[in-house]
Amino acid sequence: MAESSAAPARTWAQAAQTKEEEVPLRTVQIDGLALLKIIKHCKEFAPNLVTGQLLGLDIGSVLEVTNCFPFPTRSEEEEDGEDSATYQLEMMRSLREVNVDNNTVGWYQSTYMGAYQSVELIDTFLQYQENIKRCVCIIYDPQRSSQGVLALKALKLKEPFMEAYKNDALTGEGLRQSGISWPDIFEEIKVSVHNSALVGAMVTDIQPEAPVTHADFDRLSLSSAPFLEKNLEFLIQCMDDLGQEQQKQQYYYRAVTRQEAQKGAWLLKRRAENAARKAAGEEPLPEEDSANPAFKPIPEPSRLDGFLITNQISNYCGQVNGFGGQSLSKMYVMDAVHEEH
Repeated sequence: MAESSAAPARTWAQAAQTKEEEVPLRTVQIDGLALLKIIKHCKEFAPNLVTGQLLGLDIGSVLEVTNCFPFPTRSEEEEDGEDSATYQLEMMRSLREVNVDNNTVGWYQSTYMGAYQSVELIDTFLQYQENIKRCVCIIYDPQRSSQGVLALKALKLKEPFMEAYKNDALTGEGLRQSGISWPDIFEEIKVSVHNSALVGAMVTDIQPEAPVTHADFDRLSLSSAPFLEKNLEFLIQCMDDLGQEQQKQQYYYRAVTRQEAQKGAWLLKRRAENAARKAAGEEPLPEEDSANPAFKPIPEPSRLDGFLITNQISNYCGQVNGFGGQSLSKMYVMDAVHEEH
């Protein structure tokens, strides 16, 4: 009779020391009630920008957002950051007392016409990720959503960019070594809205039995000029900002070239002087002088602002394309309606 060899059982200490393979974040699943809270908060204070805390659970490749609460606006709170932190702790303590998820998984913020690319957003990500490894920022645009499209997206920073930003490696040489370009800053995560079976049953129960007979002709309005004009205005402003960033880089390279020329001229002069001293039997002078401005390195400007502006330009171009596509679709619908009549 063959003997069966069973693997020895692991102890709790061995299980705790075992490193599980990290699953990448694929989806942000947000409850319908939490989404409605975000939309309500952002719409009530529009066009002012607001922020709030996201609460939920991190389960494998899915980040569940089950609740949220708004942060006080600046007019309602003092400028001291300690008051804001105290408010967050009190809110999370109160939610825990009523058995509501109080695990922070990120934050949400409103934006105007998709203008969210900023250094402040990156710094906020780094502050959150000191304690929360996988956190997201949900961006909601109430102005864009008023055109019939839910302008909601979940973002996180890409790991290579985070390391480069922490190490101040956003210079030309550092970017060439790491291979980072402007699309490698943010990663957009798929967002799915989840409702419980009880919510679905309630929505089904409150639906009107008679169909709606009133025609909503406002949906067929072909006027998208105000939104296109605002997007093009922001796009032109971003192009001007990008031109200024490019001028900074050109000024830096001109300064480096000028410094190299000054350094070469000084070295030629010093070498000629050393040759004369050597012929006279004197000790040669050093060929480097730390006090000379030609030997002081010129700090290279960061490429971060240029990357963010380029990302913002890409975002505005996508919105202009989307607005134009909606207008054409409405024109086709109106043409079909006229043909039927």
